[in-house]
Amino acid sequence: MPELPEVEVVRRGLERWVAHRTVADAEVLHPRAVRRHIAGPDDFARRLAGHRIGTPSRRGKYLWLPLEDTDQAVLAHLGMSGQLLVQPHETPAEKHLRIRVRFADALGTELRFVDQRTFGGLSLHDTSADGLPDVIAHIARDPLDPLFDDEAFHLALRRKRTTIKRALLDQSLISGVGNIYADEALWRARLHYERPTATLTRPRTTELLGHARDVMNAALAVGGTSFDSLYVNINGESGYFERSLDAYGREGLPCRRCGTPMRRRPWMNRSSYFCPKCQRPPRVTP
Repeated sequence: MPELPEVEVVRRGLERWVAHRTVADAEVLHPRAVRRHIAGPDDFARRLAGHRIGTPSRRGKYLWLPLEDTDQAVLAHLGMSGQLLVQPHETPAEKHLRIRVRFADALGTELRFVDQRTFGGLSLHDTSADGLPDVIAHIARDPLDPLFDDEAFHLALRRKRTTIKRALLDQSLISGVGNIYADEALWRARLHYERPTATLTRPRTTELLGHARDVMNAALAVGGTSFDSLYVNINGESGYFERSLDAYGREGLPCRRCGTPMRRRPWMNRSSYFCPKCQRPPRVTP
C-alpha cells in the first residue's frame, strides 16, 4: 500500500492542480468507491457540488481535500490500487474509473478517482478545529511533520511491550511508515526488526527517526516507490525509489554495506528484509 512519500507526492500534485477550484459536479460511477460515505453516492455528489476545494492536507498515509466554506473535508483512502488523476476532459475514461469531479472553470481538466481493486475510496467527513477529519483523529503525526515530538515518541517506545518494527507500523504512535520504509530505516540504523522497544536508548531512537526521515525524503525526491503501474502521481507517472532500496525486496542480494546476502522472513502476513550480519537478532533471555 502507498506509504507517506507516495501519498505526499499525490498531495503536492493536487495542491498544484486542484486547490482553490470550485466543484461544478461530481459523478460516482461505482458505489463501492464511496462506501465509507454512509449517506450514499447521491448524497456524496450533491454535497460536493458548488464548494471550493482548499489546500490538500496529509497526515501519515491519509490525504484529504478540505472544502473551504465548510467544516468538512473529502478524505481519500487509496487502498491497494487507488489513483487520483487530473486529466483533460477529453481524455477517454480509464477502465477502472470510479469517481469523476468536474470544476466550474475553464482550465479544461477534471479530477478522477481510479481504483482497479476497489479497496480505496472517497468520503466526506466533519473536521476538527485544526482541520483534521474526525475519523482519523487517532492517527499520530508523521516524522516529517514539523510538530512531531521526538521525545514523546521515545518515551512511548520505552513504555510499549512490543518490537521495533511493530511500533513503526503502529499508526497511533507514528504515522506514514509502512513495511517498505520500516525495513529501509531499520537497515540504515542497523536494528533488527524484532528488537524490543524497551531496549532502545534515546540516542538510538533519535538515530532511527533520522534514518526514517532521510529515506522518506529521498523517496519523495524521486516520486516515491512504484513496483507496478498502480502507484502513480496525479499525472499517471511512476516513482523511481525502487532502484535505491537497500533492504526491501533484496532477498539473496549482497548487503550494500557488508556484502552478506540479504534475508527475508515472514512477518505478520508480510515480509521483513534484513542483513543477518548488520542487523543481528536480539538475544533471547531464558
